Amino acid sequence: MTDTYELFALKYANRPAKRHEHFIGGDPHDGPMPMDYFVWLAKNEDRQVVIDIGFTAESGGKRGRKMDRDPIDSLSLLGCDPAKVEDVILTHMHYDHVGNFHKFPKARFHLQEPEMHYATGRHMKHKQLAKSFEPDDVCGVVRLNFDGRVQYHNGPAEILPGISLVPTGGHSAGLQFAKIKTKRGVVVLASDVTHFYENMETYRPFTTAFHIGDMLDAFDTLRAHAARPDLIVPGHDPLVMQRYPAVSKDLEGIAVRLDVDPQ
Repeated sequence: MTDTYELFALKYANRPAKRHEHFIGGDPHDGPMPMDYFVWLAKNEDRQVVIDIGFTAESGGKRGRKMDRDPIDSLSLLGCDPAKVEDVILTHMHYDHVGNFHKFPKARFHLQEPEMHYATGRHMKHKQLAKSFEPDDVCGVVRLNFDGRVQYHNGPAEILPGISLVPTGGHSAGLQFAKIKTKRGVVVLASDVTHFYENMETYRPFTTAFHIGDMLDAFDTLRAHAARPDLIVPGHDPLVMQRYPAVSKDLEGIAVRLDVDPQ
């Protein structure tokens, strides 16, 4: 079976923001720092694997987030039919990473078990923590588990040839990142282990936090799993769209290739 993948980032939303929103402790230079929202696709001749599945118009709308395009319907731009996808990786269960599970009728969902404990446990009584979750999404994944469609992991796991998962916690209790083997090397798809390049590079964690110490340790974990720094891809940084080449001229500003070296 093939263990090397083409890897894509598909941008489905953007929001204006200021620098103080992205660093614990704020930032002395509080200029604009917008945030992009992505889903990711790894594919080869044997399979297509989706990593995170975005927010819905409803859950995003509650938070003032507006989609530029439906993240799951837009996978067709990359030659992916969600109805045929058999594996989806959920890096964590925040609303902007888990909202469209219902659009994958055949998939099994890979999740660290501590994330489900967190999302359904005692900490959700705290509004500061609960605001990042959508109860309907959490209940939806619980129902998927009752249907035998959630593969829980408790620690690092190789889930498919060339694709493995590494838990870190921190931003969310059961946060994990994915490692994808590509022709340029193993890409460390960080998701929200580091929202922006700058969070990791300056050791200043993002403002949404469950355990700050784990967030700081997780920056070191990303580096330990990457053969070189340019193989780490952050979860929300607009620089991703600038550093990596568009899939095609028609998809400029929409989808980029992560399986080739950044420009």
